[in-house]
Amino acid sequence: MEPMDLTETTLERNDVFQGRIFSVHVDKVRLPNGKTSVREVIEHGGGAAVLALDEQNNVLVVTQYRYTFGRALLEIPAGKLDRPGEDPADAALRELKEETGATPDDFRPLGYILPSPGCYSEKLYIYLARGLHFGEQHLDENEFLNVTRIPFDELFRRCMDGEIEDAKTVIAVLKTKLLLDL
Repeated sequence: MEPMDLTETTLERNDVFQGRIFSVHVDKVRLPNGKTSVREVIEHGGGAAVLALDEQNNVLVVTQYRYTFGRALLEIPAGKLDRPGEDPADAALRELKEETGATPDDFRPLGYILPSPGCYSEKLYIYLARGLHFGEQHLDENEFLNVTRIPFDELFRRCMDGEIEDAKTVIAVLKTKLLLDL
């Protein structure tokens, strides 16, 4: 049996919101079976995140309040790309320095993820940083977070137990575990 062409064709687009971080549009689409449906899309410029591992195999993590969920979450340092076309590696290094004060000697990509492809266009690039040097933190004016170090093995266990819920952190930890055989 020949695979079906799964392409959905945009028939109409209605821009409904333009914010400083994302925009929203609602599209009418033609489905592979010829019928029509509606797709609600959140356009996001992308982001970058860093799993920073120190010489004792501790991971630098940040805890910050996430309004959407009404509580603080533990995450690896991350942030949005500041402009279209910004190199995700540059953004990741910037966010690591701003949030933790750290700069790495060794910096490598772990790929990218699509956090919620059903409605959200963000590509989130993930990196591994090692050989850390520390300077001052430079948080954005309206950014509040706590930085701690957690042993990699403990963070891995917490990811596997479901205690860590942030997708980028879980994925970065699992990829690092496989890459470094920790």
